[in-house]
Amino acid sequence: MKLHITQTSPYARIARAAIIEHGLDDRIEVVTARTREPGSPYYEITPSGRVPFLERDDGPGLEETDLICAYLDGMSDRAPLLRRQEEADWQAGRLHALARSFLDGLAVWVREMRRPENERSPTIIAHETARADRMLHLWEKEIGTPLMQQGLTVTHLTLYCALDAARQLIGPGAMASRPALAAWHARLGERPSLVATRPPRRS
Repeated sequence: MKLHITQTSPYARIARAAIIEHGLDDRIEVVTARTREPGSPYYEITPSGRVPFLERDDGPGLEETDLICAYLDGMSDRAPLLRRQEEADWQAGRLHALARSFLDGLAVWVREMRRPENERSPTIIAHETARADRMLHLWEKEIGTPLMQQGLTVTHLTLYCALDAARQLIGPGAMASRPALAAWHARLGERPSLVATRPPRRS
């Protein structure tokens, strides 16, 4: 396995410390990721480009520090660093982390666009634009996952709100070439809770 990190990230530091605490140094390679670089090969591993990211050898990778630490707890016989669940649902956690990461990046973009035009950072906007495109591409594939096609969870609500933010920033074309994602968004948007909480149109 590989844990992708940056040396300055406090979130990655937590995961690195957890590996050491659990004595898993010989099982997990720590790799420095190239983040915030256009076209970085790291984006092929995780389209969000965030750290830490645990590249597993037994399933899809995991993003978000707490989720990774919970997984490391399950790999070790030592005392858990998080409360141990009877049966960890890594697939649900993985999808929720992807939805949160998508929304977090869009929130940065929204905040930047609300600044006066002469104070906006072209570098930040370009970075978040590219990240959003990668995440939309990823979710066009992931939306077919059974967990995203049944029931309703916070993950569904998080992704829906992220897609609304993406449409606000990019326009209707955000999902023009993502028919599965567009159909899912339209279907979920009919729920009374999402109709009632629809934000007012900005003038």
